[in-house]
Amino acid sequence: MDNGLDNMLDMYLFETNTLLEQLDELLMDAENADCFSADQINEIFRIMHTIKGSSAMMQFNSLMTVAHRIEDMFFVIRENGAVEEQYSQRLFNLMFKSSDFLKAQISLIEGGQQTDESADDIVGEIEHLLAVMKGQAEDQPVAAQAKTTAAAPTDQIAAASDKAHVNLDLSVKLYFDQGSGMESLRALMLLKNIAEVCVDEIVTTPSGIEATTEITQELIENGLLITFGCDQDFVNGLEIIKQDIYVDNYELLVTDNKASLNDAVIPVETKEAQLMEEKVLTPTVSENSNETKDAKKGKDEKVDSAKQPTTNTNSNNKTNLINVNLSKLDSLMALVGELVITQSMVTSSSDLKDLKLDNFTKDARQLRKLTTELQDIVMSVRMVPVAGVFQKMHRIVRDMSHTLGKDVQLVTVGNDTEIDKTIVDSIQDPLMHIVRNSMDHGIEPDVKDRIALGKPEKGTITLKAEHTGSEVIITISDDGRGMDPDKILASAKEKGLLTKPESEYTKKEILQLTLLPGFSTKELVTEFSGRGVGMDVVTKNIEKVGGNVYISSEVGEGTVTTFKIPLTLAIIDGMECRVSGYQFTIPIANIRQSFKATKEDIVYDAARGEMIQRGDEFITLVRLNNLYKIDGGIQDIEDGIIMWVEFAGSSYCLMVDELIGQHQVVVKPLPLYFGAYSLRNFGITGCTILGDGNISIILDVPNIFNFATGQLEDRKNVQKENGEETDVNDYILEDKTDNSMLKLLTFTVGDKSFAINTDYVTEIINVFSITQFPMLPDFIKGVTNVRGQIIPVLDMRLKLGNNQAVDTSSNKSCIIILEVNSTTLGILVDEVFLVADVEKSAVAPPPSNNKHDLITGIVEIEEMIHLIFDLSSLTKVA
Repeated sequence: MDNGLDNMLDMYLFETNTLLEQLDELLMDAENADCFSADQINEIFRIMHTIKGSSAMMQFNSLMTVAHRIEDMFFVIRENGAVEEQYSQRLFNLMFKSSDFLKAQISLIEGGQQTDESADDIVGEIEHLLAVMKGQAEDQPVAAQAKTTAAAPTDQIAAASDKAHVNLDLSVKLYFDQGSGMESLRALMLLKNIAEVCVDEIVTTPSGIEATTEITQELIENGLLITFGCDQDFVNGLEIIKQDIYVDNYELLVTDNKASLNDAVIPVETKEAQLMEEKVLTPTVSENSNETKDAKKGKDEKVDSAKQPTTNTNSNNKTNLINVNLSKLDSLMALVGELVITQSMVTSSSDLKDLKLDNFTKDARQLRKLTTELQDIVMSVRMVPVAGVFQKMHRIVRDMSHTLGKDVQLVTVGNDTEIDKTIVDSIQDPLMHIVRNSMDHGIEPDVKDRIALGKPEKGTITLKAEHTGSEVIITISDDGRGMDPDKILASAKEKGLLTKPESEYTKKEILQLTLLPGFSTKELVTEFSGRGVGMDVVTKNIEKVGGNVYISSEVGEGTVTTFKIPLTLAIIDGMECRVSGYQFTIPIANIRQSFKATKEDIVYDAARGEMIQRGDEFITLVRLNNLYKIDGGIQDIEDGIIMWVEFAGSSYCLMVDELIGQHQVVVKPLPLYFGAYSLRNFGITGCTILGDGNISIILDVPNIFNFATGQLEDRKNVQKENGEETDVNDYILEDKTDNSMLKLLTFTVGDKSFAINTDYVTEIINVFSITQFPMLPDFIKGVTNVRGQIIPVLDMRLKLGNNQAVDTSSNKSCIIILEVNSTTLGILVDEVFLVADVEKSAVAPPPSNNKHDLITGIVEIEEMIHLIFDLSSLTKVA
């Protein structure tokens, strides 16, 4: 699919998802009021008309068909003015079912799958209810009704034709939508589709349709007349015309071959009986159809009056809003981040040290102000209200209330609270899971139990969002039965989830046990809960966006689940600190205070290890140099700096060598190559480029605590589990150009010569600065900054098993940047030589005494044997 079609599909999915969200909101409001207002009927008609048209354009037939039938139904409802009371609940249920069908089809499209070809079941239900509402069918089972209506049009046409005349030619005169454009081309496409379902030849006026200006003008002024050769062709062709989204209206005509010229063409309504029932005769017409307005003027005046607020929108307002692809906003945010880094590089340049530059300082201050304003604007563009996510929870509460037989209302507070679009998408599933838990676990199933506790009969679930500085707090609370700590503790003990004696657990710690993997107190597995999965997944999803989850509950009063989430993931305020040769960034939002400590402040506890006393509190102490096994860090507590950090109601102290200062930093994700080492489990969440071009490691405060206190799961097996080798091609011997030659780059590692395929070499750079990372194998030298991209660097001497690393101070050493298996990495080598063209046949297998899987062949270049690297093996975890 080319870019144009990709953009069309993106726009279609965005528009349709938005319309379906609006539809659900309309249906929820209508059901709460137990009736459809005139405005709601008009709006649903408009939504279905839009979805029908765009789905037909994209050739998603199942969506087009369902939307078309719903549009037909609400056209009739709009003409009648209201829905009769006895059909209201059935219509609500059917519309929710239709909405779910449409959303399921959209999900298939988003997943790159084929949509369902047929929607007969849902279409049958819609047509059956419509027929019942119109009094044209008894309230019988849908299947029987569908079978009856399916046979009706052909039977009616045949009977009518027999009664009318043996020499009848049936014709249709149609007009295309005004302003649709390309009328002649649309006529050609329509005639082509009609011809495919007709047995006899069809005749058109004007004849010989061509894509010319003259034909187009005639079609606009006089319309297109199509004459069919037989009754069956008429039925089939009429169905094609009905489904064409560009046909505005049409008129059925009968030509009597024996009549005089003056009587030759007679509207079909003046002949004996109706040739078809009203549904077949009346096309789906647009709101500006003259035929519809003339025939039903009285009813339309009422409907048009109701529609005034919608249709008379000021067109100037439309130009104030545009849709922008999120990837473009991501790119813009990345550019602003680079601008922040570059500005820091300029203002903190070592060339300016000890210079008194008043004008420069003034200009730099103005530049910083403008950069900050630009950053704030770009971040605000990415911000969206949580109302969209909150609104979807109404549907979940509604459906589960019906299924579980519980009377529950959902209350939302802070709908206008804004949060980064990426984070909004990430919290939707966790939010849905908590709401389902509140419905299934929290709210009492028996109303008598609520009344006995002095609660109202109707349960309440409250969603609340609020800003607190650089974070958003989202709480999900219910007024249900609450959580019993004793039951939770017993269940956790039974499942072997306790890490210390039961008596040592506080109530807060007991409630947090519900977030552990495999925890469940549900005795009966249902479609909603009881499988022991979910809450730990909720926690992981929230942590992925830098947030935290904590729970509070009182027996008999209810439960409150709180998400503490950063406003944005792109740029944060951080405190730079140093431990030996490593530089770290701690988010300001997690810092409570920093202070100097004395040896008298240190307390040793057998269970919690080293602790610091602050007033009446005893706080766990984590030394970063010991945690990450960093050589050369400060050991004396009085020489270091203590950072008191907190998260999700917990706190501990970090000891660092020195504080550098507070900076606004751009968060860069960890290199893809590091994914196999699960650095986040060790408290490393990302990195940032500093003003001098060096790289600082961003610390994840909650996971440092988990790592330090031994609360990580299977930490020793992380690398093994993530390092499973995959079947890959030989990236050296593969020939992208499919010829007999290989282009190889030669270099040395130690005293040996090597060669790699240049197809995977992106560039060669000198060794400027390499930042070390803790918790990685020795052969991973660290990371380097290449034009804003964080690239891991592998020392090839250590990778090949040498005891001595590559000398980075040598003028000859360099880094070869490669892209292998969609992973960008650099290899540190002693010296790069030349690029040589060799024949594939010149490559020989590796020697039998080869000790390295990295070597896949040998080749002679300039009378010297070179070992050929298998680059794909570099992406495997050692």
